[in-house]
Amino acid sequence: MLTIQKKSVKVGKYVNTEHVDSVIKNYKKERWVHNSERLGKEDSLSAWYSVDELEEFLANAKEHGADGVRLYFGAYDKDYAVQPLYAGRQTIVLVATKQKETENGNVNKDIYINTENQASILAYNFATICPPFCDVDNGIGVSIIDKGKEGFVIA
Repeated sequence: MLTIQKKSVKVGKYVNTEHVDSVIKNYKKERWVHNSERLGKEDSLSAWYSVDELEEFLANAKEHGADGVRLYFGAYDKDYAVQPLYAGRQTIVLVATKQKETENGNVNKDIYINTENQASILAYNFATICPPFCDVDNGIGVSIIDKGKEGFVIA
């Protein structure tokens, strides 16, 4: 009997509090403050999904042959009627992927499935974004931003 061992594809690693704090502070200083100014309101800083829904999405992705998930940064339309508080703000979209070998190396392809007689990407969105829905300030990534004549902002 021939047994084929599936190789696990891993690219990430666990990080500590200092790393998380650092990358969030960098994001706020380099991108978030400018996005918020352009929007005229605070842009979202995070997107939250429950463990149950993530497990469900991952199980569905695996069922369709996925071996990874790509997290796309996105933004809702400026006049997003479904949830007006999300209008213009950033979000995270999860997309199931499958690694493929090509002559140029490995690539992670988005997975499409048949739904209602058409191909559709296997994806998940509509996280609880913060802001506008922030339940706890845990202090991670807290920054004081000097806006010159406009004063300071704690973000």
